[in-house]
Amino acid sequence: MPDLLVKLYDLPPLGPVVEELKVKGIELKRPIGPEKLFVVEWVKENFGLHWASETDMCFSNKPVSVFVALDLSRDGKIVGFACYDATARGFFGPTGVVQNYRGLGIGRGLLLACLHDMYSVGYAYAIIGDAGPVEYYKKAVGAIEIPDSSPGIYRNMIRGF
Repeated sequence: MPDLLVKLYDLPPLGPVVEELKVKGIELKRPIGPEKLFVVEWVKENFGLHWASETDMCFSNKPVSVFVALDLSRDGKIVGFACYDATARGFFGPTGVVQNYRGLGIGRGLLLACLHDMYSVGYAYAIIGDAGPVEYYKKAVGAIEIPDSSPGIYRNMIRGF
């Protein structure tokens, strides 16, 4: 899958998406240090060891570069997450929403929260590495494919024990 490039200075607004999610009982939050192990373990259980490792790295960044989606009707249960600056500076991802919460706009909210945060800390562009749903990112944030970017930075990853 190709890497994508996103102009951060030309993003859709975050506010309306946050408000739509609030109506659905979903809150987006940047976790703090004491929540690290809880968040990383949740990512590991729901999306695997590689994504948990990347999420762990985000807690070392200042500001912390992970956002979570919480279902307020279920005592703030985590239902999604998104990271940036996990694998490399300027990279968005990994990101995921648990199956029964997909289609509610949570992924879009997490994507925009990260991308707006990247812009606020000084990035002009973001790279979405090894983008799975390419058409989704093109539609959601105007992403464009980076030619000859596959397999990209992930080509020599350790894949097992």
